[in-house]
Amino acid sequence: MIGLVLAAGQQSNGSLPAAAVVAACALVFTVASFWWLNARQGVLKSWEPHSFAAAVTPQLARLRFPFVLYNTGAKSIVVVDLRLSFPDEERSVLPLPWTSTRDRLRPEPEDGMRLPAPFAVDGRKANQVFIEFGAPFPGFVPEARDYRAVIEVRLGHRRFVDRALRRNQAWQPLLFFTLRAGHIMNPGSYIAYSNRPGDRTKEELHKADAALGALLEKLQESSASGNDETTS
Repeated sequence: MIGLVLAAGQQSNGSLPAAAVVAACALVFTVASFWWLNARQGVLKSWEPHSFAAAVTPQLARLRFPFVLYNTGAKSIVVVDLRLSFPDEERSVLPLPWTSTRDRLRPEPEDGMRLPAPFAVDGRKANQVFIEFGAPFPGFVPEARDYRAVIEVRLGHRRFVDRALRRNQAWQPLLFFTLRAGHIMNPGSYIAYSNRPGDRTKEELHKADAALGALLEKLQESSASGNDETTS
C-alpha cells in the first residue's frame, strides 16, 4: 500500500511541469492573440494607379492620382503628409507637394476640393483617396516617356528605426510606380488619362510627344527672355 502511494506521488510530481508548460503556452497564446487582433501596428500599402489626371503649363504643374491605402495592422495609421518624387531625375526636379484632396479623378468644377489635412486609415481597412500633387512653378515639365515615380509619406507614428535614430516623422516610400507621361496629349488642359501600358496608339503617342515638346520649348523661351531682362 505504501509503495502504491509513493508511486502515485511520484507520478503527480512528474505531471506538474507538463501542466505548467501547457498553462504558460496558453497564456502566451492568449496575450499574443490579443496583441495581434487589437494592438499590432501594421504597415501602409498601396498599388500602382491605372489612371491619372494632368495639367502642365509654364506656370504650374498638377498631377492627380487615385490611390487605395490599406492598413495591414490592428491599430489605425495616421497619414500626416504626402509628396510625389522622381528619384531617377535630376535634383532640379523637386518633390511635388500634396496640394489638395478630391472626391473623383476627373477634374471638374465640383470635385470636392479639400486642402491637405491628416487622415486616418483604420486597422485592416482600405481607403480610396484622390490625391493631387503640384506646384505653382514648372517644377516638373515631363517629356513623352515613362518616369519612375515614388509616393512618399510621413506617418503619425514612428518606426523602430526612426525611434532608434531619433528621427521624427521621417519621409518614407509608400509606393513605387511608373508614370506614363507619354499619354499626356493635351498638357494645357486638366483632363484624365490612362496609365496602363499599351493604351495609346502610335499616333496618340506622337501627338503627346509634339505637345510636350512644344511646352518645353515655350518654357525655355520664357526662361531665356527672363534671363535677358535680368541681365539688361
